[in-house]
Amino acid sequence: MSLVSLVITLIVVGVLLWLVNTYIPMDSKIKTILNVVVVIAVVLWLLRAFGVLGSLSDVRVG
Repeated sequence: MSLVSLVITLIVVGVLLWLVNTYIPMDSKIKTILNVVVVIAVVLWLLRAFGVLGSLSDVRVG
């Protein structure tokens, strides 16, 4: 995945999250949960895109 497509994807996700937070009326608790879920999903996606998450799956505990 190229750096340009990575940045464009992050911008699109950010704009969509901003649109949902701005124009869809929700309770603040639901918005917070939505924001946390999106941020965690994006961080996991970035870790997988940079190959960090793939190397962590090879680690065995126990």
